[in-house]
Formats: sequence, structure tokens, C-alpha cells
Amino acid sequence: MTAAAIPVAAPRLNRSVERLRGALLWLTGFSGAIVLMEPSPYEITSLLTIFVFVCTGMTLRPGLMPLFVLLLLYNTGFSIAVLQITDQSKPTTWVAVSWYLSLTAVFFAAMLFQNTQERLALLMRGTTMAALMASVIAILAYFHLLGPASDFFLMYDRAHSTFNDPNVLGAFLILPSLLALQRILNGKFTDAARASVLLGLFSIAVLLSFSRAAWGQLAGTSALLMFFTFVTSRSPNERLRIVLIAIAAIAVLALVLAAILSIDRVAELFKQRAALEQSYDAGPLGRFGRYALGAEIAVENPFGIGPLQFSKIFPEDPHNTYLNTFLSGGWLTGFVYVTLVFTTLVRGLRYVFVATPWRKMYLAVYCAFVGTVIESAIIDIDHWRHFFLITGVVWGLMIVSQPYRRAVSARPARPDASGLGLAPAGRAA
Repeated sequence: MTAAAIPVAAPRLNRSVERLRGALLWLTGFSGAIVLMEPSPYEITSLLTIFVFVCTGMTLRPGLMPLFVLLLLYNTGFSIAVLQITDQSKPTTWVAVSWYLSLTAVFFAAMLFQNTQERLALLMRGTTMAALMASVIAILAYFHLLGPASDFFLMYDRAHSTFNDPNVLGAFLILPSLLALQRILNGKFTDAARASVLLGLFSIAVLLSFSRAAWGQLAGTSALLMFFTFVTSRSPNERLRIVLIAIAAIAVLALVLAAILSIDRVAELFKQRAALEQSYDAGPLGRFGRYALGAEIAVENPFGIGPLQFSKIFPEDPHNTYLNTFLSGGWLTGFVYVTLVFTTLVRGLRYVFVATPWRKMYLAVYCAFVGTVIESAIIDIDHWRHFFLITGVVWGLMIVSQPYRRAVSARPARPDASGLGLAPAGRAA
């Protein structure tokens, strides 16, 4: 090799390595929907992706330390609590999985420190394709268009597709739905049309999961995303478009619901699931009764009772992540989880209003985080893979957006257009 060839070969090698990284990120996002077995393809692909990134060089920043410390303490609590029940193998495995999923959150944050836009786009595209696959399977299976295999993707006449539980299917589809909605709000006509088809499929799959939490999360996070997009837009035309799309979306949703609910089988289960309180919610040992009893146990056990032990005392799991962290990992894990949620919500909200090249995608991911942690008050999300992905991406984007935020703060103030107050001299595009 000649000396003149070296400067040419190095950039080509770097581009090849980056293409490999991007392909693995896409594959990791795509595999997130295939969790019918343990270990799932997600564990394999994400581990391979982390290995490749570490071997080919990863950049770490001090801003990652708060997330790292919080997740370290979070899992330390689980590890201490599980010492009480070392005679059981499942809780030990559960804690090991928890450590690994937390590692993925740190990785998703760190990998965004370089080539942010491209890597983020590839990860989100993979996640969107995973959602498309899961949604198509859910719809086909629900209407028994997959033949004898249809029942494999159903549970109690609810679609769970490639997930183990209908509630997880519905929750997983929220982020891809918001990404599609963001393209509708901001994309060109052809891109918005394609995104409308995707959002329609995702919404139908969420409906057929018959998860009340997912229904509420889709409606709430969609409204929140449109609100953030509206208030951060500087174009009157864009704001008018958002209002018109919101009106059109409500009309289309009403028509789709009317069509779907015209099917007796769907209407009957929808009516049953739409009730605010189900039979398993009521009573002293129902969902809400277990909250009070579980809280008493948590107060009396600073080190918790250990993972997977609550269902051995009561008929079902807590179905409340805030409570479950105190029970499974003790006060340390419980308070750390609350701190992680509160810190991410508050810090993340600041960056909603910072103009960055990736703000549109950030809005969708942040809204998905908001919806997920609210839903975690009525369901256990401890091992939801997409929760750790969303958390890591939110933190990663906050860290890489810090220079944009500082740049705006450092600019001198000037009179605003109305002449009634002061505004920064300029904003990042």
C-alpha cells in the first residue's frame, strides 16, 4: 500500500463501519417487536450492536453520568432484594435481564453522540417497520385471515401479534404512531399520505389489542404531540395545517371506529373493555385493592420482598410500576425510579423548546416517554424493551442538544416584534 492510498482508504473504512453500525441499529429497532421467546431476537441483535459499537469506538460524555448512576442504583436495589430469595432461579434471571435492559438504555443514549440524525433515523425506521409488521399480523390474525395460525397471535380474543401480551403490543405501537403523526404534520403531501396509511394501520392494531391504557395513551400522546408541534412552530401556515389535520383526524377516526364497531364481535368486546372498571379491578384483592395492600408491605420492607414475589401473595402482579419497584427492589429502587421519571420529564420538557435539527423526532420520542410513564401507574413496564429504548433516546438527544440550548441562552436580548418585551437575538434553525 502506498502512502498516498492511506488517506483514501481510511475514510472509506470509516464509511463502511458506519454503514454497519446503521444497519445494526435498524435491525435492533426492527427486532424489538419479536418477543415471543426468551431470549428474544432483540436481545441477540442489541447485544451484537453494542459489541460492534464498543469495538469500533464509542464516544461518552459527562452528561450521560446522571442516567448511568440512576440505572446503576435502580438495579442495585433489585440485586440486594433478590438475596432474600436466592433459592429461586427466576427472580435471579429477572434481575439479570433488568441489568441488561438498563445497559441498552445507556447505549441508545451514547450512540447518539455522533452522527445523531442518521443514527436516530435508522433506529426509528427499524422501529416503524417492526410496528408495521406487528400491526399487519395483529389485524390479519384478529379476523382469522392467517388460517389456523391466527389463534397463535390472539389472547382472549385480543390481538397480541408478535408480543406475549396485548397490552405490550398496544404500548409498543405508540412511538411509531407518533412518528407517523409527526410526518403527517410536517411532511410533504406524498410523505404525509404514506404516513397516514401507517398511522391508520397502527391505530387499528391498537384498537384490536383492546388495551384501555394503549387507547388512552394513543389519544393523549397524539394530542400532546400536536400541541408541542403547534407551539414550537414559527409559521402561521404550519399552525393552520396542524389545526386542520387535527379536525380531519377526529373525523376520520370517528368513521373508522364506526366501521370497525359495526362488526358485532368487535363491538361486544369494545363495550366490555371500554368500561372504566373491570371485574378484576374491584374488590379487596382487585387491582386497586392490591395497591393499598402492596403499599403497606412496601412501607414495612425497606429492602423489598424481591422480584416476582408479589403474585405469590396476591392473585396477580401489582400492575403498577411505581409500587412494584418499591416491592421488588426496596426503597432504593423505588425512589430511584421516581427520580428517573421526574428528572427525565422535567429536563426533557426544556428541550422541547430548543430548535435542533432533530427536534421533530425528539417531540415524538418525548411524548412517547410521557405516555409510557403515565401508563406505568396502572401496569408493570419493568421489562418493556421499548421503554428503555425511549428513555435512552430521550437522554441522548438532551445531551447532544445542550450546545443548541446554550447558544440560544448566550445570545444578547433584543426587542421582540411587538416592541413590548425582550427576546433572544436569534435562534438555532
